[in-house]
Amino acid sequence: MQGRRLATTDEVIAIVSPDAGGALGRLETWCTDRGIGLSTVDVGDDIAAVYDENRATLGVTLGGDGTFLEGIKTFAPRNVPMLGIDLGTLSFLARVDPDDMEAALDEAIQGRSRVDSRQQLAIEAPGIDTTGINDVMLEHVPPESPIGRKVTTLDVAVDDEYVGEFEGTGLAVSTPTGSTGVSLSANGPLHYPANNYALQLIPLQTHALGVRPIVCAPTAEIHVQPAGETSLTVDGGREHTVLEPTDDVLITGAETRAHIVRTSYGYGFFTAITKKLGWSIREPEADPPAGFSRLGETRPESILERARRIAIEAAHSAAEPLRELHGRVEDITYKSDKSDIVTEADHQANRIISTVIANEFPDHAIVSEESRGGSGADEWAAVRPAGDANVPDGATPDTERRLKGTEAPVPDDATPSEPSYTWVVDPFDGTGNFAHGNPNYAVSIALVSDEEPVLGVVHVPETDETFSAIAGEGAYADGTPLGTTDRSKLDESMLLSGYDPDGSFLTRFYQEARGVRRLGCAALHLCYLASGSADAIWEYDTYPWDVAAGIVIAHEAGATITDADGSEYPFAVERDGRAPLLGSNGLLHDRLLDHLDGAPGD
Repeated sequence: MQGRRLATTDEVIAIVSPDAGGALGRLETWCTDRGIGLSTVDVGDDIAAVYDENRATLGVTLGGDGTFLEGIKTFAPRNVPMLGIDLGTLSFLARVDPDDMEAALDEAIQGRSRVDSRQQLAIEAPGIDTTGINDVMLEHVPPESPIGRKVTTLDVAVDDEYVGEFEGTGLAVSTPTGSTGVSLSANGPLHYPANNYALQLIPLQTHALGVRPIVCAPTAEIHVQPAGETSLTVDGGREHTVLEPTDDVLITGAETRAHIVRTSYGYGFFTAITKKLGWSIREPEADPPAGFSRLGETRPESILERARRIAIEAAHSAAEPLRELHGRVEDITYKSDKSDIVTEADHQANRIISTVIANEFPDHAIVSEESRGGSGADEWAAVRPAGDANVPDGATPDTERRLKGTEAPVPDDATPSEPSYTWVVDPFDGTGNFAHGNPNYAVSIALVSDEEPVLGVVHVPETDETFSAIAGEGAYADGTPLGTTDRSKLDESMLLSGYDPDGSFLTRFYQEARGVRRLGCAALHLCYLASGSADAIWEYDTYPWDVAAGIVIAHEAGATITDADGSEYPFAVERDGRAPLLGSNGLLHDRLLDHLDGAPGD
C-alpha cells in the first residue's frame, strides 16, 4: 500500500489495551482537533459495528506487541493499514513511543509515511482454519509418564514434493515477521520483515545434524502429517489445537497481507533487535560511518524532479482502490451496480491525487476531469489554486482543511512553488474498459507551466507499469529509457486509433498499414507510441485531461505530435471544443497526413 493514500484518512479505529488511558485521551484530542472520526475497541472485540468500508480508515493500536497482533488479526482482512503505539516493554512490532504519537499520526495523514507489507500464514487443519503473522508451532504433547516418548515425528511435503521425516521436538513454520522469535532461537535465519514474503521451516531440536532450515515461496503449500499426537499453536497460543496421527496440516502464505505504517518517529528493525535482542554488530543509536549512504540523504531535487516523484506516488496510491474495485466489476453480486462502482473508483482516485498534490504544492492549481462535473469540455473545471481544490462531499473538516492547503506545510528544504504551475489530472482514463473488466485503463497526471506541459506521469494499475517524463530530460518506463520506432513504411507499421465516429480512419488505413488497433485509452495510446509498441496514433477527439501527461512522454521519446493539418497540437488547459491529435515516430508523419486528408477533423 502506498503511504500517500493515507492523506485521505477519514476515520481512526483504535484497538485499546486496558492500560492505554493517557494515550487514549491524547488520541481523542488529536482526532477532534483534526476533524477525523474516532472509534475505540477493546482488545479482542470485533470492530464490525464501527467499521465502514466506504470510509478511508487508519487502524491504531495502543498497547504492546500483543495488542499489535490483535490489530493485525482485525485490520489485515479488511486491508486497513495500522500504526502501533508502543505501551509495552518488549515491542518488536509497535515501535512508536507514546511521546511521539501525535507527530507520527500527523506524518501519516499528510501522506509522508511508509506502509510496509507483511506476509501472513494461512493454516488449515482439523479443528482450525486461521491466519497468523508470526509462526505455526508443531510440537510433541508432553507424555503422561516421565518415561514416555518425548520425540515428535513429522512427515513434510512442499507442494508436490516429499521433503522427508523430521524427528525431534517439533517444527516451526515462520514468516519473516516471526523470524525474531522461536525461529531465531532454533538457529533459523533472521529475515528483514518489510515487504519480504518468504516462508521458512525450522526444525526444533532435531536428532540429525544435517537437517537445516528451508526457505519457501509464499505460494508454497506445506503439508505436515504427525506420526502421533501433536500440539499445533499459532502466534504463541492465540490459536491452538491437538492433532491426531496422520491428520493433514496445510500451511501456506495468506492471501491478505498486513499493512504496517512506518513513520520517521518509529525506530527501525535493526534498532529494535539491537535494543531487544542484543544485536552486537552496532550500538542501538549508531550512525552510519562518514560517506555511507543514509536514509533521506539525497542530492537536492529540482521542482520538476520533486513533482515527478510526488506524481508517481500519487498515481500509485490512486491505483490501489482502482485495482480493488476493478476486481468487483464482473462479480455477479455487483453487475447491476457497475455504474456505481465506476463512479466510486473515479471519485476515490481523484480524491487521493488531489489531496496529495494539495498537501505538497499548496500554491499550485489543480484541474481534473473528475472535478469538471460533466462529460464535455464546456464543463471543464475552472483553474484554481490547490488551496481551493474541490472538497469531496461528506469530507471531514480536517480533510477539507488539508485539501485547502491549511495543513501539512511543504518541508523547509523544499523548492518554493511557482504560481504559474497547474496540475492537469485524469484520475481514471478508460472508464468504459474498466466497466467491462478490461485492464486497459490508466491514471494520468501532468504538470503544466504557462500553458506548456512540462511533466507527465501515466500509471497502469493492472500491469503496474509507470511511464514518466520531464521536458528536456527524456521519457522512461519504470526507469528504462523510451524511444519511438524507426519504421518509415506505412505497410510495416502498427497504428492505434482513438474514437473514430464514422470509421474514416479505419477505412483509410486498414489496408495500408499492418494493423489498426483501438485500446480505448488516449493516455495509453501516447505511452505505447513513446515505447515503440505502436508507430503512430490518431485521436479524433481529445481534451486536455486526456493527453496532457502523454504528450510530454511521447515528445520526450521522440514522437511528432500535430493536429490533423500538421500544425502544432493546440494544447490549452482551458479550451472550448475538441481537438484532433496525430502522433507518430516522425518518419511516417507526412504519409499519415496525406491519408488523413478528407477525414473527420481535418
